[in-house]
Amino acid sequence: MKKYVLIIVLTVLSTGCGRTILELQTENFLIGINSDARISSMLDKVSGREYLAEGEDAPLVSLVVDGEKILPSGLRVTGNEIKVTFPGGQDTVLLQVIEKPTHIVFEAAEVASGGHLDMLIWGPYPTLISEVVGECVGVVRDGNYAIGLQGLNMKTLGGYPVNDDDSMPSFNIFEGNDYSDIKDSEAGKELYRGNTASITDFGSTVQAYCRNRDEDRVILNLNHERYLARAFDDGGPAGSKIALFGCPPGEALDTIGEIEIEEGLPHPEIDGEWGKKYRGATASYLIIDFGEDTLEEALEITERAGLSYLYHGGPFETWGHFKLKKKQFPDNWDSLKRCVEKADEKGIRLGVHTLSNFITTNDPYVTPVPDKRLGSVGSSLLAADIDDMADEIEIADPGFFNQFENNNLRTVRIADELIRYKGVTSSSPWKLTGCRRGAFQTRASAHAQGDEIYKLVDHGYKTFLAGMDMQQEVAERIADLFNYTGLRQISFDGLEGCKSSGMGQYARTLFVNSWYQALNDGLRGRVINDASNPGHYFWHIYTRMNWGEPWYAGFRESQTQYRLKNQNFYDRNLMPHMLGWFNMTEQTSIEDAEWLLARAAGFDAGFALATSPEKVGNNGMGQDILTLISEWERARQLGAFSEEQKARMKLVSNEFHLEKTGADSWDLFSVESGKFVHGRKVRQPGEPLFSTFSYTCRGDAQPLQFIITASGGDLANLSMEIDNSWKVEIPGRLKDGEILKYSGGRQILKYNAAWQETGRLPVNEKNTMIDPGSHIFNIDCDFENGENPEVKLEIRTFNGPEKLKVFQK
Repeated sequence: MKKYVLIIVLTVLSTGCGRTILELQTENFLIGINSDARISSMLDKVSGREYLAEGEDAPLVSLVVDGEKILPSGLRVTGNEIKVTFPGGQDTVLLQVIEKPTHIVFEAAEVASGGHLDMLIWGPYPTLISEVVGECVGVVRDGNYAIGLQGLNMKTLGGYPVNDDDSMPSFNIFEGNDYSDIKDSEAGKELYRGNTASITDFGSTVQAYCRNRDEDRVILNLNHERYLARAFDDGGPAGSKIALFGCPPGEALDTIGEIEIEEGLPHPEIDGEWGKKYRGATASYLIIDFGEDTLEEALEITERAGLSYLYHGGPFETWGHFKLKKKQFPDNWDSLKRCVEKADEKGIRLGVHTLSNFITTNDPYVTPVPDKRLGSVGSSLLAADIDDMADEIEIADPGFFNQFENNNLRTVRIADELIRYKGVTSSSPWKLTGCRRGAFQTRASAHAQGDEIYKLVDHGYKTFLAGMDMQQEVAERIADLFNYTGLRQISFDGLEGCKSSGMGQYARTLFVNSWYQALNDGLRGRVINDASNPGHYFWHIYTRMNWGEPWYAGFRESQTQYRLKNQNFYDRNLMPHMLGWFNMTEQTSIEDAEWLLARAAGFDAGFALATSPEKVGNNGMGQDILTLISEWERARQLGAFSEEQKARMKLVSNEFHLEKTGADSWDLFSVESGKFVHGRKVRQPGEPLFSTFSYTCRGDAQPLQFIITASGGDLANLSMEIDNSWKVEIPGRLKDGEILKYSGGRQILKYNAAWQETGRLPVNEKNTMIDPGSHIFNIDCDFENGENPEVKLEIRTFNGPEKLKVFQK
């Protein structure tokens, strides 16, 4: 363990107001503080360059008292303590300060106030840096320097207190097409998710805060205008703690790692390497809903794809107690444990998907006796006695019960009974109407005037949400599952459900940290965990973020801009890259697969591929796709692609093909792809009905490769004329969904929609040769049926190869 000597350099420049009186230093960074308790300098010690934005207020710390923000007015330094004072003399903050080689620690040891203390705010600290702003991790960088802020405990929340529910500020990232649209957004300049660092007109700021939670608060939360955030005893602002650092930009990630170790923050290592730098952090994986009797088939597919992680997307019959689906896991957790052991024998690690603190209505937390710790919007009192048959319930105050925007189960709890209701009367006496007693197999009972009635909080998935005490227990139960079975991967989906406590990002961090701390010591450093919901302190626990959903379109159309914006987010926030989830179906093509694999190589990003043995088996190209995944992923993980090649692969319009040439060598071809559509036309009698397209071949002379798909109807007598000089004629009929594919040689292959070969057509290979340069294509056919039939044509020519070889592993 390193030992540090406290060195506080006092430089009294003047007794006048606003002058620097204190300098704090690391090896690379100097912070000046003036007599008004403002940051007066943020200096790169090596270059001597000043990074504090001139003319911007930079309070070391401020307070919110009785709803009003108050700024500091002075300070007094004694040893390693700084006493910050505020106007009026009734409010003070005693800071303990420690200089360390990598960072400077500030801790609010004591906070005193003459009113009700609402919160303590660190900063904002204004910098001149705007090139790269990591809104989540709290680091800003340019080509020469990086400045960062790290919250050193969970109650110190990264960011500025924009929302009463302590959720991270964000906005609609689908607006615009690139990162510059986010950067220039008018949405408070809070970037993507979070504002531990924010873009400003002068550069950027970094900031954090700590809320006092000693009293209940009614807030806006989860689409409820009235929501009761209950008091939470964590000591309040006293004990809030941050680290500030400055360093060369290439050292920012390592500096955070050192801060984690020195300050006792989570620092998960996987296979002995820090998770944020672990090569396997970007490991791609398959999502297959296996069971104990179908595991072998799923493992075979995983092995064929050359992957080391197999993930179950929905193994649980209940959320809360996490009982497994009996058909797939007849012995519950014991069945899953046996699956883990069998997978381990093949070098494959198993994982499962959760919905965090979501509680299903069939879980023991709900039925037959509801747990009193289920999350609630708020409560009232019964205004009159009711028996066990009453279908109207009179209550004292309707405020928490007549909110229906996010009221999916319309359920209340009185003692051990759950009751569903249809509505609330519009005037006094306030009554819940249309009540169904004993809901979710609880017991209908009589209740007395004055009994408390709780409006339960729920989710659109038709689940309840755990309250704070229960959610910590749920998190520990997930850890129990991992400890018992040896699972090695988890995705915390639905972490937004932790907002049920009214504590936003704080509750989310408490949930995941409870899971992390409850893992066995030997397992804690072996589990990859990700989520779709990042956070500042949470950054230290998760291995990666991984989101982008596959379900409504093919690989190329499924939230493509969203996924690309995520890569910018990962770059800004010093995180491993992932492309999200994709759905491999019977109709997934080799071309679509290589489009995805090239993007993964370009961004050095993993992905999740959701499929099933049936989908792989029914896809005529299924086994070939698995082989391609294996080769592309091996080349990526071994670093076979150059930076120039990766830059080209980041562009979604560029396509590539990879061919294995040896154990660790490949040929990489760039593919010029033109995509065209010929549809039914209405013309004058005798006027041609064909469509004309232009295409440029940038490679050498080669056979023209093409894919033709019938869409929306059947067609016949298809022909493709090239440069008005020669024609490829395809006799016969092509049914809706059928495909013709030519990759060179003497035959055109015919497939059904699932890429199963159904026939072959002869072709004169000489007639398919195409020279470099521009070409004209005329497409014609007879459309036989369908309202809007089309011919989809993709023309493909290849450039290369570029030789890839791995010399060192």
